[in-house]
Amino acid sequence: MLKFDTWKEQEFTFPEDSETKGAFEVLKWAYEQYGDALVYACSFGIEGSVLVDLVSKVKPDARVVFLDTGLHFKETYEVIEKAKKRYPEMKIEMKKPSLSLLEQAEKHGSELWKREPNLCCYIRKVAPLEETLNGAPAWLSGLRREQSAGRSNVQYINKDERFKSVKICPLIHWTWKEIWRYAYKQNLPYNPLHDQGYPSIGCEPCTLPADGSGDSRSGRWSGQGKTECGLHQ
Repeated sequence: MLKFDTWKEQEFTFPEDSETKGAFEVLKWAYEQYGDALVYACSFGIEGSVLVDLVSKVKPDARVVFLDTGLHFKETYEVIEKAKKRYPEMKIEMKKPSLSLLEQAEKHGSELWKREPNLCCYIRKVAPLEETLNGAPAWLSGLRREQSAGRSNVQYINKDERFKSVKICPLIHWTWKEIWRYAYKQNLPYNPLHDQGYPSIGCEPCTLPADGSGDSRSGRWSGQGKTECGLHQ
């Protein structure tokens, strides 16, 4: 089994020209390697809907974790409920932070996301994922190279220094059009905010529609000089 602490630089070859651009093959490899120990941290955006469907075809009872900050759009929670009904064997967990929103406000002041968004993201997303991945040899992510400049060099299999784990990204070669083509073909449940100009959907206070620049993450933390929550570095 490939692990973080025994990582050796090596070539991973998957068929980028396959029907799923390598995604299905990567998932088969990943679940053969890690089985039940593999964690999929899913945000349930459109990439998440696609990857959940692909995962279900490889491991119907896979473990999927949603980082429930308590600040998500109601539409996000609704699409999760639809996914639970569509994939009844899948173990979809709602991982909450150690601090409730009230406790966070008492300790750090109200609306921390406006004043110190990095700290808020750490408390409500990064720390919960640290707890989830503690001891986990590998995790899945729906990152795509097309999403942003910072993600343009992500590989199928990555050594994740942040979480001391192996990060597996099956969708790196998929385009936005291909994501939607698959979603429509499979009639997947998806967040309706995508139809309202939100290509990337996070917490409600920190997410706006995209600004039209072509950067799918331009609506995230708008005006705060921030483009990532800290999960992907």
